[in-house]
Amino acid sequence: MASQKQVSRINRQTWHFTEEVRLQASAVAVGPKEGEGPLAAYFDKIHDDMYAGQQTWEDAERQLLEDAITSLLQKAGITGQDVDLILAGDLLNQNITTSFTAEKLAIPLLGMYGACSTSMLTLANAAALVNAGYANKAIAACSSHNATAERQYRYPTEYGGQKPPSAQWTVTGAGAGLVGIGGKGPRITYATIGKVVDMGIKDPFDMGSAMAPAAVSTFLAHFHDTGRTPDSYDLIVTGDLASVGYPITKELLLQEGYDMDQVYNDCGLMVYTPDQDVFAGGSGCASSAVVTYGYILDQLNRGLLKKVLVCATGALLSPVSYQQGNSIPCIAHAVALEGGI
Repeated sequence: MASQKQVSRINRQTWHFTEEVRLQASAVAVGPKEGEGPLAAYFDKIHDDMYAGQQTWEDAERQLLEDAITSLLQKAGITGQDVDLILAGDLLNQNITTSFTAEKLAIPLLGMYGACSTSMLTLANAAALVNAGYANKAIAACSSHNATAERQYRYPTEYGGQKPPSAQWTVTGAGAGLVGIGGKGPRITYATIGKVVDMGIKDPFDMGSAMAPAAVSTFLAHFHDTGRTPDSYDLIVTGDLASVGYPITKELLLQEGYDMDQVYNDCGLMVYTPDQDVFAGGSGCASSAVVTYGYILDQLNRGLLKKVLVCATGALLSPVSYQQGNSIPCIAHAVALEGGI
């Protein structure tokens, strides 16, 4: 009888992966604005228009996700037949980007939704399934598109509605990571699953303020459960708090005794330059995905970073909940990555 693999669950929220679970490869596809940003060199495919050669924005988002996954397979030297599962999600109703793309790739799918936290939600669950032996290789992936998100959640781009400075720019892109046992790539050592936090904020143009407390809740759980501190990491990033939520998170954590100043950044601030007219910064599933599966994986594999904690943040609103005047519940999921090739 094969030996039973073990996952060490620490308290209620944190998993410690006991096997050599590694992020063996990754790939990123983005749109034109992201390709003009400071991380362009770390992206595998950059489309020069928002339609990505398709007829609609929704088709373009599917193309981005397909590009990321097919590039990942090529870089890893495998085919879809070598992958047991895709765990993926997006921002559109019923995860249509994910399901349409998975049908085309013909790989078994676990569709997941965590709003903009989906990048680490899928990665944490892929690591858990691989660690437990339910999958030999799994792909974690997600996507977002500026125009599809605006059309669904706020106003279509053509409408030209005015936005306040606290608004954010949904990243057009997709990221995918291949999870397996052993081989090359950074180890996935911990995952901290967040709780839903609702501070009563109703403004969909101020997601940074809404999501910051959820990020703080997950960080506190992670530090408490693992015994680590911010100094344990070379880099800690949140997914898309941008210029509004980023300082709030630092201040709230400092009040709890955790000084993040030397190691903390936000993916929504990293993916664009300040002169790109993105309001408070980037947002969307792809914000954390393209930074993690592009820049951060490169730095880990080159030994320039040793330990990184990625805390992807998500606002769990829907068009219906917003129209009915509900506040915005938020969540954050964190994954620790260590070492590299």
